[in-house]
Amino acid sequence: MSARDWIDKDFYRELGVSSDASEAEIKKAYRKLARELHPDANPGNTQAEARFKSVSEAYGVLGDQEKRKQYDEARRLFGSGGFRPGGFGGFGGGSGSGSGGGGFDFSDLFAGQQQPGGAAAGGGISDLLGNLFGRRGSAQTAANRPRRGADVETEVRIDFVEAVKGATVPLRLSSPSTCDTCKGSGAKPGTTPRTCPTCAGAGLVSRSQGAFAFSEPCRDCRGTGRIVDDPCPECGGDGVSTKSRTLTVRIPAGVDDDQRIRLAGQGEPGNGGGHAGDLYVRVHVTPHAVFGRSGNDLTLKVPVTFSELALGTTLEVPTLDGKVTLRVPQGTSSGRVLRVRGKGIVRRDGQTGDLLVTLQVAVPAKLDDSAKAALEAYAAATGGQDPRPELTAMLEKRS
Repeated sequence: MSARDWIDKDFYRELGVSSDASEAEIKKAYRKLARELHPDANPGNTQAEARFKSVSEAYGVLGDQEKRKQYDEARRLFGSGGFRPGGFGGFGGGSGSGSGGGGFDFSDLFAGQQQPGGAAAGGGISDLLGNLFGRRGSAQTAANRPRRGADVETEVRIDFVEAVKGATVPLRLSSPSTCDTCKGSGAKPGTTPRTCPTCAGAGLVSRSQGAFAFSEPCRDCRGTGRIVDDPCPECGGDGVSTKSRTLTVRIPAGVDDDQRIRLAGQGEPGNGGGHAGDLYVRVHVTPHAVFGRSGNDLTLKVPVTFSELALGTTLEVPTLDGKVTLRVPQGTSSGRVLRVRGKGIVRRDGQTGDLLVTLQVAVPAKLDDSAKAALEAYAAATGGQDPRPELTAMLEKRS
């Protein structure tokens, strides 16, 4: 992306968020727009496809903390006529050829301080915007230097058991990729781009304005240093086309709901020979009808009767691998948690959780006459027992 792109494009407006939006707000806005504009959801809709590309480009910058910082700084410095080429109104007018005291080369702002011996000192604007502008005296500009492709995010839904045990799922993506027809050159097969005569292939043109000299991306070649006279019919000269591909994604055992899995090099292709971005797969887990989860532990609620807790019993409870037998001691209270070791989630690193079984008294909605009589007899037999002595003592103390 050229410097002019960073100055002129409003990525915040593309995503519909304010410039002070949080990372979560930016991510939420992108995910919403990506779902609405995805080519699979809008087959044949070129406007939606173009918008999808713009939204992906905006998120590729604003979704990366370092790129967003560079973008904000570039807009702060050059937007609204600040140091923007041709916008030096704030400096007053002065004429002259720039010979008095030496001309000022705009690229000096980004060239870095030179140490004795020619070593460049780091820091300052040079470090912050070094990926936007070339060093002074270098024919290779930021526009034609290798640039890493943008990261891409997609979503997949799996069921609870797949999340616990791990799974391999196919993933179909429609995303920008290097054009197969022109191999990324942008030129029709059998032809080659020519060197831009305006900038001689540098991608930058220099101008003088009074005592100042500055450089900006060449408008004729858009900062690429090349001109495509006969564009590729598939990509229209961009060197990138949107196409569908199928990947096989390995979901590791124990993955959490809303967790992201990174697939290195599976994002958008880089420019000028740069590395491809990464693909992030956000995993959504469908809840289980019986089991829950707490970290590496599986949780299970088991209804029991009052008599089973009072007299003690032996229960059979399910696991994800079969069933186990639990002994419930006599006098167990409702809500007690029994632990079955090693029956939880086994992670890839070898960590193993437990099965946590919570006992809950099931109160019958209706009683027949014999059951009601038995309970009444039990109530009479235990009438002298106070099940809540602490509360009773507090009430008596305050009365």
